[in-house]
Parts: sequence; C-alpha cells; structure tokens
Amino acid sequence: MNSKTHITDQQRTILKTYTQMMRAADAVTTRMHRHLVDTGLTLSQFGVLEVLYHKGSLCQRDIGQKILKTSGNMTMVIDNLEKRELVIREKNPMDRRRISVKLTEKGLDLIQALFPAHAAVAVETFSVLESNELATLGKLLKKVAKANATPPETDNRRT
Repeated sequence: MNSKTHITDQQRTILKTYTQMMRAADAVTTRMHRHLVDTGLTLSQFGVLEVLYHKGSLCQRDIGQKILKTSGNMTMVIDNLEKRELVIREKNPMDRRRISVKLTEKGLDLIQALFPAHAAVAVETFSVLESNELATLGKLLKKVAKANATPPETDNRRT
C-alpha cells in the first residue's frame, strides 16, 4: 500500500518553495551571525544593539517589534544587556510610564566595532544575486510577509 499523501502540483511547489526559503534563511542567519561567537552576544542581543544604533533610544515594545521578539523575551534580553552595561533603561520625563532603552558608551563602542564586519558579511552573503534579483527578492519576501502578517493584538480590556 502506498502511504504517500496525494497532493496537487501546486501544493508540492509551495511546500518545496517553503523548504527552500527556510533553508536559505537558516544558512543566511548562520553566516550573518558567525562573527558574534567571540563577543558573547546572542542574536537577539546583537539585534537590540543594532536597532538602537540605527534608530536611537526606543521603548522595549518598539525594539521587540523591530527585531521580531516577544515582550517577555525582550525583558530578559535587555536585562542581560544592562548587566553587561551595554544599555540603560530611562524613564521618560514627559510620561513616567514610558521607559526607553538606550545605548551606553560601552554599548555604542561595541556596536560601532561590530557593525562594519556585519555589513561586510551581508554584502558578501548576498553577492550571489544581481542588484535586480536582490530587489525582486526583497519585494517578494515583503509581499509574502505582508499577506501572512499576524494582525496586531487587540486590547480587549474594558475602559
């Protein structure tokens, strides 16, 4: 008896494309972050430093949205960066409920030292694509992400 599941050609193509996308994402992620091994930074910690470097001081929720991490995970990541004195949390003087995270001098020095190598690896990683292919890939990935984005959580609390 044949135990293979019968699927359509379209389903087979979609599943194959999904597998290829996941393998590519894993390979690119591994290569892009190999230089972090000696720093003791996790991918999430590097992501926080990078987003603060490029965007400036942000609240924890905004950082999590930028690097695709949950708020619970972000608390631990930022706690660990604070322990290493790479970031600090500051209350907003205009709204004390809002706490911003910003780079310390030590954090700024570290990300400034790491980022050029990170950018160089990115260029090398994607050098297999022509500029038009890179643009097309970006558009296609954005299209798939947008079509499948989880809607923002709604606040069901009563006011």
